[in-house]
Amino acid sequence: MQYQQQRIQAALLTARKCLATRLAGASSMFVAGSIMRSEGNDFSDIDLVVVYPTLERAWRESFVLDGFPIEAFVHDPETLAYFVEKDIEGGAPVIVDMVANGVLVGDASGPTSVIQQHAQRVLIEGPRPLAGTSYATMLYFLSDLADDLRAPRPANEIAAIAAQLYPRLIDLMLLGRGRWTGKGKWGPRLLYRLDPELANMAADAFTLSVQGDASTLLSLTDLELARHGGRYVEGYRVEAPKDARASIQAAP
Repeated sequence: MQYQQQRIQAALLTARKCLATRLAGASSMFVAGSIMRSEGNDFSDIDLVVVYPTLERAWRESFVLDGFPIEAFVHDPETLAYFVEKDIEGGAPVIVDMVANGVLVGDASGPTSVIQQHAQRVLIEGPRPLAGTSYATMLYFLSDLADDLRAPRPANEIAAIAAQLYPRLIDLMLLGRGRWTGKGKWGPRLLYRLDPELANMAADAFTLSVQGDASTLLSLTDLELARHGGRYVEGYRVEAPKDARASIQAAP
């Protein structure tokens, strides 16, 4: 515990130094990540959501300061509000969580505080119900990947398909139960928080599939799809934008 507290204080000191030097001109920042949750290790980075009064455009950058790897998501209030909304649409509240639970450094008044309060409400309310094109696409790709596992295949192909299917299955398990999902390692973590038994079943099924046996993962996927009406292939349609056109010039 003492080690984690020391890491938190060191991370905050580095964040304040960053605000005063490399990111001078920013009004405030949210300091987040595993270190701030007392879950960090020697390789953990510091996540910063940095807020300037105004910017031409938002950006993301990585750098090292005082020995800490740092991921900085740089915004002004309007760009930050935009990406908060994109998180809500996608069902994976990456920026939302950093803003809602991060330690606010710098100016705590004005729009920064309002955005944090909004992010906190969003997390509590949970994701929007599954519907529309994004829902159809989720079901279609999961169905398509499951069909790829039905025929006999080499072990390396099974593992490659399972690596695409597993996170999509977790997304459907979480969002379909009215819970936020997460990117990368956060998907399995959030599923375990919701239902340890289901999370362990999914993890074991994925492990077997990586070893060349897809039967358990396929059965679990079919059961989850059945909760949403079964396999979804017939009727899936997504239209490209009207301006999705280019010309190819003949070689001279």
